[in-house]
Amino acid sequence: MSSILPTGKLKVGLLERLLKSYRGVHDERVVVGPEVGEDTAAIDFGDTYLIVKTDPITFATEEIGWYVVTINANDIATRGATPKWLLVTALLPERTATESMVEKIFKDLSQACLGLGIALCGGHTEITYGLDRPIMVGQMLGRSRRTI
Repeated sequence: MSSILPTGKLKVGLLERLLKSYRGVHDERVVVGPEVGEDTAAIDFGDTYLIVKTDPITFATEEIGWYVVTINANDIATRGATPKWLLVTALLPERTATESMVEKIFKDLSQACLGLGIALCGGHTEITYGLDRPIMVGQMLGRSRRTI
């Protein structure tokens, strides 16, 4: 019988096993793929690399829009790439989400994108059950020269 996993990130050994066992198809253009400790992926597009990152924001509520941009952009930048494009999934709590809450999230999101020169390209927004706070997941894309 399996034991219940603790809150937080998966144990390294379990994550390593899962990443080695379930990788999908091989694509030679994937220069940096799923590895423990890698926060980004790199895909070869000829003269540039597309750098891709996704990260959830589960701990913040007041400035969650700012956090989803900044944390994802930071990981793109630490790879030596320029953060350029962002998609966001916003999951909002039933019974407590208000128009003013959503407006503030979108305003903070927009201001953070404007400040870093990032285009908000799309995503998904919904009110969902089982949440006691907003949760946002960002997928940031950037590009770099062909060196990593």
